[in-house]
Order: sequence, then C-alpha cells, then structure tokens
Amino acid sequence: MRHLAFTIAAVAMLAPAAMLPVGQGGAAIAAETKKAMPYYGSIAAGRARMRTGPARSYPASWLYQRPDLPVRVLAAFKEWRKVEDPDGTQGWMLAALLSERRTAIVKGGRPIEMRERPFPGARLMWRAEPGVVGRLSQCAGGWCRFDVKGQAAFVETRDLWGVEPGEALP
Repeated sequence: MRHLAFTIAAVAMLAPAAMLPVGQGGAAIAAETKKAMPYYGSIAAGRARMRTGPARSYPASWLYQRPDLPVRVLAAFKEWRKVEDPDGTQGWMLAALLSERRTAIVKGGRPIEMRERPFPGARLMWRAEPGVVGRLSQCAGGWCRFDVKGQAAFVETRDLWGVEPGEALP
C-alpha cells in the first residue's frame, strides 16, 4: 500500500506586505457575498496572505504557500473574506485568492484508508497521512471521493476537515 504525505506550509509573515492581485469584478464579489455562511472553499493562489483585518493596511499574520488548502469562509466584507484554516486560525483574505473548489485535509494522528468504493469492506487502494490535502467530489452517506494528485478513492468524512459528515456533493 502506498502512503501519500504532504505537510502544511503556512509560515508566519515577517516581511513587509507586498501588493496582491485583485482578479474579481464587482458582480462576482457581490454574488459570492450572498452565499450562505459559513461555507468551505480553498486557497487558489500559490501564495496567500492572511491579514488581521479586511484591508491591505492591516498586518499580515500568515503566508500560506499551499494551493488547495481548505478554508471555511465565515464572513464577507467587500472583496475580503474572513476565513478559518484547518488549525482554527482565523483572519482575512482577498476573495481573489480563494476558490469555491472543495478540498479537504486528513485530520487526526494516523493514516486513513482510501477505499475503492464508499463502504468499509471495499478494497483498500491507498492510505493517506495526516496533513494530506485532496479534492472532494461524490460526497454522500458519510463518504467522499478524495483525489490526491490523481490518486482517487473514497474516504470517510469523519477523517477529513473541509466537509461536514452529512453533507452531499456532486
């Protein structure tokens, strides 16, 4: 059985803040702010700063260097989103740095089983280490299809941060 292991790359921001790209128009931002909160999304950018408030003038508290890291969007203010990361850290990010793509991260202190089909007796395909991030689809009945860089199988939602146990996804 293969093991998939990745580590979270969130580092404290110590350098002065740089300008960040803004890539969404007003209509897209307005539509997203009407979405029911909280909801899950992910970091779209290769480098995303979390700030202590909803403007570039607020200090950056973290620099995330891990695209697809799941986040929970808690609030919206103009083009800013208040997010929570898997460790519970909260702060503000530009909406342009986020995606609605659903991802999750393996939680806990042990590898989880990735199965061929969504039930406990199905053939074991892989094991994923804590901290592994993958893309979600086909969530139902407490299971989700979890794709880690092309290696996809079903995992139980209780082992993931980024999806609720009873949630259904296409």
